[in-house]
Amino acid sequence: VDAHHVHHWADGGATSLENLVLLCRRHHRAVHEEGWTVMRVQDGTVRVWRPNGTEMLKVPPGPDRATVWNGLPEVITPTAPFLDRLDPGYAIDVLHPRARM
Repeated sequence: VDAHHVHHWADGGATSLENLVLLCRRHHRAVHEEGWTVMRVQDGTVRVWRPNGTEMLKVPPGPDRATVWNGLPEVITPTAPFLDRLDPGYAIDVLHPRARM
């Protein structure tokens, strides 16, 4: 994943957790090269707008949390254990659009 500056660092945005969202490489490029917009609103929620200006209101359902976390901490903090376990099959299914075809 890539850390995306919500308020771009070149425009004075801080490199802080409050100003970063994690995006896969494809979606990070979509924001910078295809006109998508990502914003964090006052309550901390991340909102996304398409290049035509319409807000993306529905998010596709994610995987079952128990499958993803498999005993890992619910909240990732600087003191949480390093996440060194990766299920390559799961990662490919989630990250590659044609993996499920």
